[in-house]
Amino acid sequence: MLRKLGRLFVIKTRIEAFLIIYALALGSSARGMIYLHDYPGFGGKLLFLATTGAVFLGGAKILDCLKLEAEVAALREAQTAPAE
Repeated sequence: MLRKLGRLFVIKTRIEAFLIIYALALGSSARGMIYLHDYPGFGGKLLFLATTGAVFLGGAKILDCLKLEAEVAALREAQTAPAE
């Protein structure tokens, strides 16, 4: 039962990854706007850039991991395929 529940939290496709990255970007931009309000000037702008930059880095990592998992799955399939 826990295994089935855990599978809900696994990113399987690029579409799911892009939806998650979009949600992260919305949250980070909202947090960045709060930083701009609380810290006017250059400091607030730097914090805003830091929040959005974190989404870029996280999104790139998510997409790289999806590609790596697909390559690993293809290699496993090639190893288990019967030799002809």
